[in-house]
Amino acid sequence: MTSLPQLLSSPQLLAALAAFAFVSSITPGPNNAMLMASGANFGFARTLPHLAGVTIGFAILLLSVGLGLGGLFTAVPALHAVLKAVGAAYLLWLAWKIATAKGVSGKDGGGRPISFLQAVGFQWVNPKAWVMSVGAVAAYVPQGEGLLPNVALVVLVFSLVNLPCIVAWAGGGVALRRLLAQPAALRAFNWIMAALLVGSLIPIVLDLAGGWRA
Repeated sequence: MTSLPQLLSSPQLLAALAAFAFVSSITPGPNNAMLMASGANFGFARTLPHLAGVTIGFAILLLSVGLGLGGLFTAVPALHAVLKAVGAAYLLWLAWKIATAKGVSGKDGGGRPISFLQAVGFQWVNPKAWVMSVGAVAAYVPQGEGLLPNVALVVLVFSLVNLPCIVAWAGGGVALRRLLAQPAALRAFNWIMAALLVGSLIPIVLDLAGGWRA
């Protein structure tokens, strides 16, 4: 018989998990920057697949880390370095796509927003998503029996908290659409969002550089 999650017996720990999920979800990061840029360039309806992909993709990643995937990187440190390098390269490509986007009024149709599957896959190379997942599992998943129900509850709490946070970022982009009606304003906004995305790479680059020196 499957036991109930131990987290349910500790309202304080459950509240702390919700607070951690909120702070880590609402603060700037690659997902939020891309969602705001998508909302500004393509509108809310066309950003919905991106939103769904972030929520479901992160839930799958968090579940996988909780069930033991994180231990693979402890056993094979080089794999972690490869993942960071791939993630950094992909983030640079996404930053360029954002910087050169022309929005829905562009003559070339403004390109396409990130698809559901692209957003799901991105979570696996998103450094912030990995930090959030490993941190949540290490701090809030009790060790011992009942691993699956406890991990499932952490995933549920994160999903419920994360979704309105990322919707707010996408909605913020939509709210800016009127201010960004002029091509020059939209272009400046996209370059700022791209710069923020590139800025999120600084910890990765420093970590990789430290690993190479070691």
